Amino acid sequence: MAGTDQKIYLASKSPRRRELLRQIGLEFEMLVLREGSGRDAAVSEVAHEGEAPENYVVRIAREKAQSGWNAVLARRLFPRPVLAADTTVTIDGHILGKPANTEEAISMLKLLSGRTHQVMTAVAVIKDDKLDEIMQRSEVRFAMIDDAALRAYCALHEPYDKAGSYAVQGYAAQFIEHIAGSYSGIMGLPLFETTQLLKRAGIKLL
Repeated sequence: MAGTDQKIYLASKSPRRRELLRQIGLEFEMLVLREGSGRDAAVSEVAHEGEAPENYVVRIAREKAQSGWNAVLARRLFPRPVLAADTTVTIDGHILGKPANTEEAISMLKLLSGRTHQVMTAVAVIKDDKLDEIMQRSEVRFAMIDDAALRAYCALHEPYDKAGSYAVQGYAAQFIEHIAGSYSGIMGLPLFETTQLLKRAGIKLL
């Protein structure tokens, strides 16, 4: 296969991931996939019964990357590496996805209030049909969130396209007592680990 330039395809609609890739000076082209759990989705994000959170997040990132690579081939696009990622919030072994409504967001945040939870982000890169992947895990401790603050937060738009119903870089930062791990990973793309994958795929950053 012909050699690639120093640009990648990003198989994600996340504005946070776009922001993080721009932060490290990486050129990319959006490769939009159909997301969700419906029949027309390119990748279903429904967890398998009994699936561990770390297995779930790696599987979804892998499937998104593969779907993206399939799209590159089907659309006869210039062959560049495809990067995909998935982030999940987990506590007590339960996966907390994106809330469907205000009640679900409130319920999730009450579960996280005053406790430490884990944020896992898996990143997968496919180049020339060869897949490479990582999974980064961070811990986040929330202070106790009183009902007034919780309901005020859930009245904003912020919680509703975020795993676990919060954005570490947004208003929810005022709830966070402590972080151990990768701030960018909690946002949705651990930059250290991502650059290692990209270097192995032949993408030079610095």
